[in-house]
Order: sequence, then structure tokens, then C-alpha cells
Amino acid sequence: MFLIAGPCAIEDEQMVLTTATELQRVCRELDIPLYFKSSFDKANRTSSSSKRGVGMEDGLRILAKVKQQLGLPIVTDVHESWQCAPVAEVADVLQIPAFLCRQTDLIQAAARTGRIVNIKKGQFMAPWDMRGAIDKCREAIPVAVNNQQSAVSRVWLTERGSSFGYGNLVVDMTSLIKMREFGCPIIFDATHSVQQPSSQQGITGGNRELVPPLMRAALAVGIDGLFLEVHPDPDHAISDAANQVRLSDIRAILTQAKAFDELAHTL
Repeated sequence: MFLIAGPCAIEDEQMVLTTATELQRVCRELDIPLYFKSSFDKANRTSSSSKRGVGMEDGLRILAKVKQQLGLPIVTDVHESWQCAPVAEVADVLQIPAFLCRQTDLIQAAARTGRIVNIKKGQFMAPWDMRGAIDKCREAIPVAVNNQQSAVSRVWLTERGSSFGYGNLVVDMTSLIKMREFGCPIIFDATHSVQQPSSQQGITGGNRELVPPLMRAALAVGIDGLFLEVHPDPDHAISDAANQVRLSDIRAILTQAKAFDELAHTL
């Protein structure tokens, strides 16, 4: 099991470096490979008045600093095709947000950079419909990159829950099994899966207390990676305040995750 983790949005340089340093320390002690993730722009906000982050220029500068100082591979979102090339100069993995998982030009622009592309399954998508997104991605991966590494391993899929009526998500664990048939690494996003979209007067709510049980269920089914939004003070985060997990709790959560992952591989 590898881990993708970090604060939902880049708020300032010091917070990002503090979070990345502590995540790296814990993951080294638990022997969990870590990809650091944070977003320079939260473009899919419910309200135009919601804070979006520091922007691409400052965000990439901060992520580059994490990479240089700590040696961590970087994951971050892209929302428009033109962003892919400059973001790929810093990020090792370009992430396609769930709302944009059907955007052909965006997916293929990300793939053409030669970076790994992590496609988050839309809340409105059936797991088997993600085959189209995978095919779009694989078709655009440069031939030279394919010759170096299998196209299969360069496309990741992330489950993050499905819409269940208004303002609620549900996780169908069989989705993890169905998407594994595509031959891609499968990741479970335990924090976005506990969101309650637009449930708090134009702000997305959630319940971080449900993160550990959903995480355990996904690990028992069998996954390759775990995605967690982690923040030193999540209640005051500019995005996903209700579902990000506290940095102070991350050791206990990951200790549990590693135990469940090891158990799943012995069955």
C-alpha cells in the first residue's frame, strides 16, 4: 500500500512544509511509500465566494520546495488542458478531479506529459464506465514513455464515493473490485468519500469520524493505494474542513491501515 496525503488546498508555505515533514516522518517509521498531495487551486467550489488557494504560480513554487527539501514525489490537480505541461515540470502525478473525469482534452493533455495520471472516479459514474477514461489516457501516452514503463501502471484510478440523493455520498466497495479488472492501480480516497456535498448552506460538510471504518473496509477488499486529506487544524481549513483528518491523528490511522493491508495480503 502506498499513500497519497496532504492538505486539501495549499494555504501557505509553512503549513505545507510542516504537514509534509510530519507525514514523511510517520511514513518512514511505518515503511509506507508517500506521495505528497495538495492543490494550488480548488476550482470546483460550490460558491464563488469560497477560497480557492494560492494559485498555480505560488502553488507550484511551494510544491517544488517540498520536492527539493524532502525528496517527496508530488501529486496535484489540473483543471484545464493548458495547465498540464507547466504542472508536470513539478508534479510526478497529475490528478484529474472527479467532476472532470470525462473531459477528453484534459485527460489526454495530462497523459501527453508522460507523467502518471490519477483519474478520480466521478460521483456520477459507474465503475465500469471508467474504462473510457482509461482508454483516452492510454491512447495519449507518448510512445517513448510506453517503451520505458507499462501504460497500465501510468494510469491510476481513485474511488471517492457516489452521489446518493442530495448532499450525501455512499461507497460501493464492489466498485474497487470492478475497477481492478482494468489492470490499473486502484486507490481509495477515504476523506472525500465522507463528504456531504453542499450540505452546509453552500459549503460542503462531512464526517471525518467515518474515515477509519471506510478505510478499513477498502483495505479488506484490497487496494493499491490510500488517499487521505491531512491538515494540522482541519476545522479552520479553507476547503474540506469537515472531512480532512487531523495531522495529530495520522500515526494512529496509518498504523491501523498498515495492519489491515498486511492482513488482506495474507488471506
